[in-house]
Amino acid sequence: MELHTKNATDTPDRLSKIAREIPLKDDSAGNGSSYGAFQSKDPILQLDKDVEARSGGDDGHGTGSGHSTSYFETLMHHFKGNVGSGIFALGDAFKNAGLVLAPPLTIFLGVICIHAQHILLNCNKEVRRRLGSSLETNPGYAATVELCFATGPLALRKYSVFMRKLVNLFLCVTQLGFCCVYFVFISSNMQQVMKVWGVDLDVHVHMVIALIPILMSTWIRNLKFLVPLSSVANALIISGYIASIYIMCHDLPPVSERRYIADWSKLPLFFGTVIYSFEGITLVLPLKNEMKKPKNFDRPLGVLNVGMVIVGGMFVTIGFLAYLKYGDEIAGSVTLNLEPKEDMLQGEGYTFYNSLPQCIKLAISLSILLTYALQFYVPVAIMWPEFVRQFGPFNYPVVGEVLFRTILCIITFILAEAIPQLGLFISLVGAVSSTALALIFPPIISIVICWQNAKLNKITFIKDIFILTIGFLGCFTGTYVSVTEIVQAFSEGK
Repeated sequence: MELHTKNATDTPDRLSKIAREIPLKDDSAGNGSSYGAFQSKDPILQLDKDVEARSGGDDGHGTGSGHSTSYFETLMHHFKGNVGSGIFALGDAFKNAGLVLAPPLTIFLGVICIHAQHILLNCNKEVRRRLGSSLETNPGYAATVELCFATGPLALRKYSVFMRKLVNLFLCVTQLGFCCVYFVFISSNMQQVMKVWGVDLDVHVHMVIALIPILMSTWIRNLKFLVPLSSVANALIISGYIASIYIMCHDLPPVSERRYIADWSKLPLFFGTVIYSFEGITLVLPLKNEMKKPKNFDRPLGVLNVGMVIVGGMFVTIGFLAYLKYGDEIAGSVTLNLEPKEDMLQGEGYTFYNSLPQCIKLAISLSILLTYALQFYVPVAIMWPEFVRQFGPFNYPVVGEVLFRTILCIITFILAEAIPQLGLFISLVGAVSSTALALIFPPIISIVICWQNAKLNKITFIKDIFILTIGFLGCFTGTYVSVTEIVQAFSEGK
């Protein structure tokens, strides 16, 4: 998740001017790095500078912290950005790959995602080297992609603004997709909790109930008021993870009872869910920039590698145990399988072990509810300034923004109501948008950067094409299979 705001002065016309002006001054050294002059008055640089200047919250959207983070603090932030609702869906992912095939494939995809994040960091570093003192602030994901094209080969520079908009589009789709999943996740878990307490309501009714607190949380316009909620949410989700592992470790069946390798036709669903879970690529640049010693972020034993090893280990552990424990009965979220035994629901037999599942579902549902507004903040920060630019200015801008947030939240609610299949929804979001951000854009800008520097050797090119191939295959096949499965589920009346 990339927490940033967009300044109203960041117009496409002004950014297009950059792409036109860059070729005017070429590098005469003859090394192929003819990226041209780039003045500090250029709007893409002024954008981030303006955002920093407003970080005290003048417009209600301040994001700056003014606090440099240590290695451990950054590691914790990295952990928070990668561990969300997706971690509880990995049992379903392992079912779609098999007990033997899923762990190495998860590690393989994790390694590729880590490498793609390093690619993004290296391209960001190269862009900053090219622009030198002209670049007064550190660009985020979308700005890095734009600058790679704007300072790249002459034939590609005209696409720089389009690429920025495309990245922002996928950011919005990804974050709003997370928000849709959150509705389904909360309502599915709360339905089971309330059923144990004797209240049997349809999952759609629970979505309507969840809409009320979620909608109210989206009206919080200042990010600094959302951060404390995020800290509570992270404590709840970690507690839920540990408690879930504790329950699943009891009465495990033999490994031989599970499928070692699933049908190949199910692999795209596995791919989409795993990529959805590795959701932290948009965090790497802001996390590195906020460190006291940024070099400690991407070194061999830096925050990125150590953090991803920890997260990857957690993913494999819960995915393996969840599928081993529940087999083909595994749900879209393993929390939905954490049911007390029927003969223990009454009288003295209702022990702590059997009440723990309900506590887990409540804790994780509350965690996801508190996280919704934070995920929702990103698309609003991208879309609202553009909306104002097209239809504003408004006489009552605060009222206008609250109405905009309300409509956007209701749209995610309607989409969730339309597709209440948690596992398939997660796989669809992962295949459609998360794949583009994690596996498609990084190798593309790597090729653009290396091509301009005349450093695009055969190994780098083959490696980037390999990652692109995996990304496109996963995106297309994952989307097709997810949509097909959703249609089939509806036709069967599930």
